[in-house]
Amino acid sequence: MSHKSSSLKQLALQKFKKNFWGVFSFYFIVLVGLVSVFAYIFTPDDSQYANQMHLSIHSKKPGFKIEILTIPSQLENHQSWLSKVFFGKKNTDTEIPISKYSIKEGLLMYKEYAADGLEGVEKTIPLSLFPNGKAGNYIKEKTFLFGTDKYGRDLLSRVLVGARISFFIGFVAVFISLIIGIFMGSVAGYFGGKIDALIMWIINVTWSIPTLLLVIAITLALGKGFWQVFIAVGLTMWVEVARVVRGQIISAKEMQYVTAARALGFNDFRIIIRHILPNIMAPVIVISAANFAGAILIESGLSFLGIGAQPPMSSWGAMIKDHYNYIILGKPYLAIIPGLCIMSLVMAFMLIGNALRDALDVKN
Repeated sequence: MSHKSSSLKQLALQKFKKNFWGVFSFYFIVLVGLVSVFAYIFTPDDSQYANQMHLSIHSKKPGFKIEILTIPSQLENHQSWLSKVFFGKKNTDTEIPISKYSIKEGLLMYKEYAADGLEGVEKTIPLSLFPNGKAGNYIKEKTFLFGTDKYGRDLLSRVLVGARISFFIGFVAVFISLIIGIFMGSVAGYFGGKIDALIMWIINVTWSIPTLLLVIAITLALGKGFWQVFIAVGLTMWVEVARVVRGQIISAKEMQYVTAARALGFNDFRIIIRHILPNIMAPVIVISAANFAGAILIESGLSFLGIGAQPPMSSWGAMIKDHYNYIILGKPYLAIIPGLCIMSLVMAFMLIGNALRDALDVKN
């Protein structure tokens, strides 16, 4: 039996490898996962939430270059290396976009950058503010590959950091939906009768409520925030899993291997966990891939409505909300770039779901 199971797994893996779009989507999802985990290593702006604002250079086009003067802070910053890698750097320095500067008689004279042809303010600071009096080391040209948002933040950094929420909400939401859905579906399908009728009533009531409306109600009950959205989305996605599991178990519990397990005296819990569930996981895996995509879209919608991830936390949905009006102002990329990110990640999960469906289909 184990040899047959192993051969079926190998056959499914071979079929999956032949699906170009499935394999491509898999590697794309892995890439997005690595970027989301180690976002602050790749971002040009490694401050917490990539939230370094420069209002004088707001909504600049991709490829915009400017010299940035960094004035060191006198405050001590005690932060571990791991904290910087996973949560960003607590930036206490002051960054100022400048158009020109000069050093004379122990003073740094610079002119602040001003947009729209305006003249920037000229200021003077002593070189003693810089370590060893070397101000030149603290003036660097910075390129904004994706341009800047309406607050003058690096759009590329915000996009990379925003991938973290969109990616991990899929895992958390699907994990919660699998735990609840598999439990409810297993109990309903295996025991039947009044238990099945009660659980199906709960499923139908939950199913009848619009998903976005239910998520909004749960989010408002739990409060606005990062984890509240994850939990709210997960609590609305278990219904589909429960229906699939229930239907599969109703069919599987009449199979001979289940009858043999009962004859050997195994209890119901062991029969469900050890014998039935491993044989019905193929459709559950496929629906989980679809739920990943659904969770990303729901979170984006919530962030667009302002009840998802809260500022200054970066989220693709919130980035679209902040900049959708720029579409008619000649700077559509501010909303299109995060929109394309959402679309590509959702498409990848849908394609990998289709590939898994074909690979796990024993009829083909």
